Formats: sequence, structure tokens, C-alpha cells
Amino acid sequence: MKTKEQARVSSNRMMTLDQYKDKQLGLPGSPTRDQYEFDLKVKVMGDMIKAVRKERGLTQQQLGELIGVQKAQISRLERNTKNITVGTILKVFQALQAQIRFTVQLES
Repeated sequence: MKTKEQARVSSNRMMTLDQYKDKQLGLPGSPTRDQYEFDLKVKVMGDMIKAVRKERGLTQQQLGELIGVQKAQISRLERNTKNITVGTILKVFQALQAQIRFTVQLES
């Protein structure tokens, strides 16, 4: 007979991050999983912009002036890049003197 601790340990098996996402969000290609992956990429992009801006010693105001937008737009961009154009992203990274690479991957 298992103790409560043994039962708890056996029910809490280790799993990979992908296995956990499959269980909690659904398989890749499902609407919930796709939205999660998109939102995560958007968050990472905003975090990258903020990190590079700070590394370059620029304020949001200064970065905005470099690309011709208001400080408020830089703030929104760092928090939520969902409604940003590729052109704006390119301008931001060009102003930050940082390379950006886009990858297009076709599913087979």
C-alpha cells in the first residue's frame, strides 16, 4: 500500500515544457496553443526592444525622437507589440543599431 507521499510523488511526474504546454494548451496548431505561442513571441519582442534601448543608454523619449514617434508609442511597443508594423520594428532596431533577422518557415 502506498503512503500519501508516495502517491503524491508518483502523480507529479516530471515532464518537458513541451509536454506541459501540450497538456495545458493543446497540441501545436490548436487555436489556444497558437495564440499562446504568438503572445509569447510578442512579449519577447517587446522585452528585447526595451533591453537593447537600455543597453544603448536611451530613454523612451530619445528612441521615439530617433524614429519619429512619441514616447507613449515606445512605451506601448515595449509592453505590447501586437499592433506594430514590420516597418516600425525595423526602424526601432535600426535606430538601436541592432540587427534583426526574420525567419520564414514553411510547414511541410
